[in-house]
Amino acid sequence: MSNETTLKNLNTALQMELTAAHQYQLHAHLLDDWGLDKLAAQMRGEFEEENGHADRFLARIFALDGEPEMGFAATPRVSQSLRNMFESDLADEKDAITFYTRAAKAAYEADDLASKALFESIAIEEVGHKEWLELQLSLLDRLGEERYASKYVSAGEAEGE
Repeated sequence: MSNETTLKNLNTALQMELTAAHQYQLHAHLLDDWGLDKLAAQMRGEFEEENGHADRFLARIFALDGEPEMGFAATPRVSQSLRNMFESDLADEKDAITFYTRAAKAAYEADDLASKALFESIAIEEVGHKEWLELQLSLLDRLGEERYASKYVSAGEAEGE
């Protein structure tokens, strides 16, 4: 493996994270529109985290004297329901985990331990996202979407709660 392969993987990862960040940004606005402001706030946190991942990939690209390829890996899409949102995000997280695991192995084979560690670190964070999404889908199954959604609406709550 070469530095070129690692740089290609870093740029792919950068584009994946930019897509994820803006997907979560879109989710936040959609959830606000649906009145699910608490869940929208959580998605804004995910947006920030994914932007942080993109920043880490950018820094590594520059450390290797590479040139970042800014763009989306895919076009962010509007979800039609909470289930659709969570299932789509879960598929993306699974793809990211698979890609980052392969990229970490390739970086190791290229004797680039810093890139290997970066890919592994972010893959582990994505596992956390995957587990959270699996839990949300399980809750939707057990509670139904209406009861689930009611936990993420602050309208009508008393001040100070």
